[in-house]
Amino acid sequence: MVQRDYILREIEKMGAVMTAIRHKLFGGKENLSLTLEMQVEYTKETLLREANFDLGKLMDLDIEKSKEYLTDFAGFNIRNIESLAQCLSQIGKQDKSDSAKKHLEKALQLYEICNLISKTWSLEREENTQAIKNVLSNI
Repeated sequence: MVQRDYILREIEKMGAVMTAIRHKLFGGKENLSLTLEMQVEYTKETLLREANFDLGKLMDLDIEKSKEYLTDFAGFNIRNIESLAQCLSQIGKQDKSDSAKKHLEKALQLYEICNLISKTWSLEREENTQAIKNVLSNI
């Protein structure tokens, strides 16, 4: 019972961190002076500080190692992985540099991990995957 409560708190904490990051990056007009590069650094620092999650490390891992890293990390469930994928996808779509492709490919990889882990099919996940593939084909 105590272990289950701890895991639920970790999942809720990770969800709150992801929501705060997405709101900070894409939710409001108050951050117009922030460059995309600064936003990515903010995301990395926030995840590391608030959740001890190393986004830089995740970006360098292949799909198998990424799946292992996420499933071993307390607080990452399907919803939080999808939220991270959406965040990376939005960064990739806004980015005009060479790293755009890397962010989009990692987002696509995270959606694939969700499909591997989840026992249910998601229309939203499939639509997001197709949108990323379309953007990648135009890069």
